[in-house]
Amino acid sequence: MTITETMRTCRLQNPSTPEDLEGRFSGMDGKMLTFSDKVVITGYYWNGPGKPCYYGAVYEWLGEDHSCEGAVGLREVSDVEFEHDGDAVVWGIGR
Repeated sequence: MTITETMRTCRLQNPSTPEDLEGRFSGMDGKMLTFSDKVVITGYYWNGPGKPCYYGAVYEWLGEDHSCEGAVGLREVSDVEFEHDGDAVVWGIGR
């Protein structure tokens, strides 16, 4: 899947802000964290019973404002699904 297809399938916002991403992904459906020069999120997408469902996405800052209201753009989305959200976080941090 291309990044545009994945963005539509997983309903990823682009561009966005960390504040918006946290509101959407923190909680039962995923996680959001700011790490160094990027924002990493994990999300949950139902693939069927017994199939891996978590994905990772990495956003990059689009300007000088690195606060919760600064603009971020989608840089990369994992092309594999993970069994656990922690694995998706590790993937995102390593990007």
